[in-house]
Amino acid sequence: MGLGGAVARHGLEDELMRTTHLLRTRLWATVGLAGLAALLTAAPALAASTDDDTPRTDAGTSFRTATEIEQGHRATASASTGDYLYWSFPADAGQRPTVKATVKLPESAAHRPGTRWRVDVYDGLRRRQSCMYGMQSRPADAATVDLACTLRPVRAWSDTWSNDPLPGTYYIRLTATGLRTADLGAPVTAEVEANSKDIGGAAAVDGTLAKPLVPGASVDSDDPDDAADSGTRAALSTAEPEDGWASGWWTDRWIWTGAGGVLAALAGIGGYALTRGNGRAPSGA
Repeated sequence: MGLGGAVARHGLEDELMRTTHLLRTRLWATVGLAGLAALLTAAPALAASTDDDTPRTDAGTSFRTATEIEQGHRATASASTGDYLYWSFPADAGQRPTVKATVKLPESAAHRPGTRWRVDVYDGLRRRQSCMYGMQSRPADAATVDLACTLRPVRAWSDTWSNDPLPGTYYIRLTATGLRTADLGAPVTAEVEANSKDIGGAAAVDGTLAKPLVPGASVDSDDPDDAADSGTRAALSTAEPEDGWASGWWTDRWIWTGAGGVLAALAGIGGYALTRGNGRAPSGA
């Protein structure tokens, strides 16, 4: 009986040691996955903080001449009431862009009844995108008019009949409506800025575009004597995200799916270790 009790006690100690080792391994794996997820989530913010914040001081007057700006950078322009002002910026899959505009009016142009300032955002196909929220249009009832428009999350792919925002170039158009002839030509100063919130896996879809919607035109030279210009490309927009176009293949769903699989496997191993017994035959008489 003494020998059987010692064997049973030894087997129980071995089982407790294996269980403790499995729990410790699972704990460290969980901590490591949580740290990796936090690092990957913080990486875009760290990259954005090192951007050069050099403002642009001009604006285009059409889609083709829109001034390119980077997200997080403020652009300013001096114009006249009645002008159409255009800027463009890149937006990638998983982002939810927000455009803010401020118009500063002289006293002669402020408090004009019927005059409204409006900001619109168009995608690379020149489809006007609706705003989820934000004051997109305001009356010119003060010396400063603040406008904002938050778009829906940019999707990596959508059906052809859908008007969903897609990766590519986005255009900002700022203008005044309801102007009288006497109001035209008044000097104004405009400021615009585009920022995005990373939505991540919440906006992920099963599909990707072959290329982002960046308007451009290929210009090929058929003249053999002009080899230097052969195959050149004249693009209407050249701006792209700092890290390039993601093409929708990577989202944080990969992290949480992998973490869930690892935790499920560890839970299965731990449950098996706790319920399988010590594997030793009972001692005989």
